[in-house]
Amino acid sequence: MDFQDKIDRELRRWERKVLRPLSATEKMAKGLQNKLNDKIPEKIHRAVSESVKQMVRATLLGSDYLSEQKVITNMELKEREKILADCIERYKRTAAVEGAGTGLGGIVLGMADFPLLLSIKMKFLFDAAKIYGFDVSDYRERLFLLTIFQLAFSKESKKREAFEKIIGWEEQLAELPAKEVYLDSIDWKAFQLEYRDFIDLPKMLQLIPGFGAIVGAVANYHYLDILAEHAKNSCRYRLRKRNG
Repeated sequence: MDFQDKIDRELRRWERKVLRPLSATEKMAKGLQNKLNDKIPEKIHRAVSESVKQMVRATLLGSDYLSEQKVITNMELKEREKILADCIERYKRTAAVEGAGTGLGGIVLGMADFPLLLSIKMKFLFDAAKIYGFDVSDYRERLFLLTIFQLAFSKESKKREAFEKIIGWEEQLAELPAKEVYLDSIDWKAFQLEYRDFIDLPKMLQLIPGFGAIVGAVANYHYLDILAEHAKNSCRYRLRKRNG
């Protein structure tokens, strides 16, 4: 199997994975998650909500997530993905170390983990986009990264909605609103609830002193793995469309 066949096969598998209905086990987990929602302290809800809101604003308007990674142009996809593979491993290690550190401290440091992990995730997305040749100084590319974030960390209905946006991105570029208009249209509560619901169970366990260190390291590593899969395939899909 040559490299392009491998990419096509992985893209098809990714599409099936995104669009498949929830399994019985996943439905049970969702039910447990919903029960936990009512038991999470309100101050944690507020912390997550504010962290997500600030993350979206920083993504669209700021330079918080810019790094030394340069936008790569004129490079074959195979070579880009070698660079990306190193990038993914680096960020997964960083997320795991951060999760273990905050997990050691129980609820206080556990709450601090939310904005820290968000920052790591968004920095990774910025670097991944530049590796695939997308210029993140363009607001529309930053909006693309937020859509990948939603694809990775939303429930089934919102995940499908984000996926449809991703696969039609090249056609929709010219119709995207100005960033000021987009910011005014965001339903902050809905956005943060999608993210919070996705991460509730392992993050609640992370608040347990000592034990939380193990959970924090494993959970954060896993979340970066999920994000990397969606970022890689979303960018692959766009490049394939752009190159015909």
